[in-house]
Amino acid sequence: MAGSSAEHGRGRRTQPPWSPPAGSEPCQLRLYNSLTRRKDVFVPQDGRRVTWYCCGPTVYDASHMGHARSYISFDILRRVLRDYFKFDVFYCMNITDIDDKIIKRARQNYLFEQYREKQPQAVQLLEDVHAALQPFSAKLRETSDPDKRQMLERLERAVRLAAEALEEPARRGLAGEELDGRVQVLLEEAKDLLSDWLDSMHGSEVSDNSIFSKLPKFWEAEFHKDMEALNVLPPDVLTRVSEYVPEIVDFVRKIVDNGYGYVSNGSVYFDTVKFANSEGHCYGKLVPEAVGDQKALQEGEGDLSVSAERLSEKRSPSDFALWKASKPGEPSWPCPWGKGRPGWHIECSAMAGTLLGASMDLHGGGFDLRFPHHDNELAQSEAYFENDCWVRYFLHTGHLTIAGCKMSKSLKNFITIKDALKKHSARQLRLAFLMHSWKDALDYSANSMESALQFEKLLNEFFLNVKDLLRAPVEVAGQFEKWEDKETELNKSFYDKKAAVHEALCDNVDTRTVLEEMRALVGQCNHYMAARKAARRRPNRALLESVARYLTHMLKIFGAIEEESSLGFPVGGPGTSLNLEPTVMPYLQVLSEFREGVRRVAREHRVPEVLQLSDALRDDILPELGVRFEDHEGLPTVVKLVDRDTLLREREEKKRGPSATCVPVTADSLWPRLLCPAAYLRAPLGQEAPETQDIQEGTRDLHSPNPFLLPIWGTRCPHGGPSPNLPRQPQAPPHGHPAQPPGPPSLPASCPDAACLVGSGLWPPPVSSSQPPSRPPQVPGPLGVGPRCAVPGPAPDCSPPAAGQAEEEKRRKKEEAARKRQEQEAARLAKMKVPPSEMFLSESDKYSKFDENGLPTHDTEGKELSKGQAKKLKKLFEAQEKLHQEYLELVQNGSVP
Repeated sequence: MAGSSAEHGRGRRTQPPWSPPAGSEPCQLRLYNSLTRRKDVFVPQDGRRVTWYCCGPTVYDASHMGHARSYISFDILRRVLRDYFKFDVFYCMNITDIDDKIIKRARQNYLFEQYREKQPQAVQLLEDVHAALQPFSAKLRETSDPDKRQMLERLERAVRLAAEALEEPARRGLAGEELDGRVQVLLEEAKDLLSDWLDSMHGSEVSDNSIFSKLPKFWEAEFHKDMEALNVLPPDVLTRVSEYVPEIVDFVRKIVDNGYGYVSNGSVYFDTVKFANSEGHCYGKLVPEAVGDQKALQEGEGDLSVSAERLSEKRSPSDFALWKASKPGEPSWPCPWGKGRPGWHIECSAMAGTLLGASMDLHGGGFDLRFPHHDNELAQSEAYFENDCWVRYFLHTGHLTIAGCKMSKSLKNFITIKDALKKHSARQLRLAFLMHSWKDALDYSANSMESALQFEKLLNEFFLNVKDLLRAPVEVAGQFEKWEDKETELNKSFYDKKAAVHEALCDNVDTRTVLEEMRALVGQCNHYMAARKAARRRPNRALLESVARYLTHMLKIFGAIEEESSLGFPVGGPGTSLNLEPTVMPYLQVLSEFREGVRRVAREHRVPEVLQLSDALRDDILPELGVRFEDHEGLPTVVKLVDRDTLLREREEKKRGPSATCVPVTADSLWPRLLCPAAYLRAPLGQEAPETQDIQEGTRDLHSPNPFLLPIWGTRCPHGGPSPNLPRQPQAPPHGHPAQPPGPPSLPASCPDAACLVGSGLWPPPVSSSQPPSRPPQVPGPLGVGPRCAVPGPAPDCSPPAAGQAEEEKRRKKEEAARKRQEQEAARLAKMKVPPSEMFLSESDKYSKFDENGLPTHDTEGKELSKGQAKKLKKLFEAQEKLHQEYLELVQNGSVP
């Protein structure tokens, strides 16, 4: 009882106080808003619901890469808002199918086709062309824009050349196929010129409204096909101007009733002066500095609406048409002011206002639409709703240039989407756009596309390697392996990269930074896999699978993976419902295992013909089917499904080999030259070793998409050297060479890289389990000179004495040059190995403090480095980062074990 009383006195034990973690402020999504010209925190007006209107195309011609720039960029933004930030996005887009450009082009096409159907005789055609050249030449003389003038001059020159080619046969009264052919050539060359001429004379006679609807219907269908091919999501709602004429008439009527519009000669104009002077309104919100720019205003009104008569109808030069009275040769609809048609700017206001109401969250369009189109949209819409917030955030995509030059449909300087897709896939085009900010100018060129191709290749190889790792059989419990320091370090980096990706997406959807973080993450994973491979240990499956699935998820969000693929790029091809990989991979795995067993038996029983057939299956047959077998010493064959064209291109590059005696130093060419520098002193064309040498000397045991992969022993030199894995017929050693004992050859004492190769564990190479070679591998030397050693370093003792002193001197110079190249490349390899984070740490005599990346911040005296010094060091750091990434890729590919 006494004990119980004591316990009661002390009281019952309670939990200690708990405090929540301090945490960190979550980053908020900011979007670059053209209304403020800064990045503003994005706050939708109605919870998670986002209303978005996007200006669509004016459909009178083929869609080009300028369209792709806008619609792929907005597609990426839409997907990120919907699938990453989990907003409920309602996306509307319009099709402009009533417009001055459409009316003029439809009329011209109709008149030209009528002219062509009449089959004008050569003499009549020449008269008409010369008549059409007169106003065209006058127009050319008045053109001041240099780009447009150059385009018109090219057209005039082509027409005159075609006319001259027809004049002589027509003068002589010739007939037949030759004359008809020249007539057709002139008709094609002069089509634009004749169409304009015919329109000036007979355009007012075209009155059938169906003529004006046929053209936009055709090009709208082509536009949708292009968007589908680019994997651009269709809008939730698509509006056409021709279907919203009644709503547009009502919209214009209310603007007039509110006092901001006036009727003049059957047209209705917006009164910009009255609007700007009204309380609560402002004209020119987006580009105030452009207000009054008559050239831009007239372009916005359209070619058919800038006559002196039309301009005189306005109260102010800045006023713009809400409704245009139709002239002869133009489509028309009934309205309170007489027959007419909508102005350009009013269509978007009426259609967006009908669907989205008085205020929308987002409005998007190309950078060139800011003024006057979008400024006029804002003015007339706010005049209709009597508010000042029709659009909360205005997004404008950057310009697109073609190899640094301005792209313009009117200047005939553009690339159609269909032509672009003939050269690159939709994924590659999208990756190129992802590598640039959506709001900045983008240059579509060979360089920008090459960057996209390399990024795609880096990711695809990583995905293929992870898939191969996951296919390896393992027990259920074996899926969960103990994590060591390397796994913990990689996992921390993984989460750091995910956080960096999130911050980048919050920062105006900065996809460029996102892709850089993804590239760095793949590089770290490749480095980890290479280290495990070098230690003959399998990488951690679960960790790499998590990384691969995350990258796949992000690529799906960006629209770079369209099919239902759980990991990596699907192999079924775009637009197909079948993913080939899970279907065919079990059969390929069985084939691979059967082939490995056959090769093992062939080596044991010394049957080179069977090994040759095995190599032919790998090198010649399977690439045609889009299958890559990669053989690695001591490891199972890696099976990958790769694009067939890529494999065939790789195969052709291997067959061609180096195209000159001196091969440029690249990441791919560096390592084989260290392995076999003498092989680069190739025999003259036509003097190389015959293809049958593979059968006589044995065949390669090791293979990968790059023929230069390690392990060294058992790999044939890609330039003619044999594989030593099979026993060879006993032969006398070359002149000056001692007989070699069984086992791998020794490095020549003269080899400057001997210490480097031996110290790195690359030499001696592993010996084949079948039988060691009897002598060092050799490659044919130049014509008239004996075989050379295929091991690194110059081997002067491998060749017989030269016939004369001149030949000896020539040989010596070649070997000296080879030695110097070898030294340079060995030094480059050593430099490639250094991580950028460590490159400055050894320079303690120059720097005393470093940041978390290893960049110096203070000199030896403790003084902070100047901005110029820091900038210079950062450039060196970035260059080393790129170089080290090449090294890591070599490691991952097996080029450096």
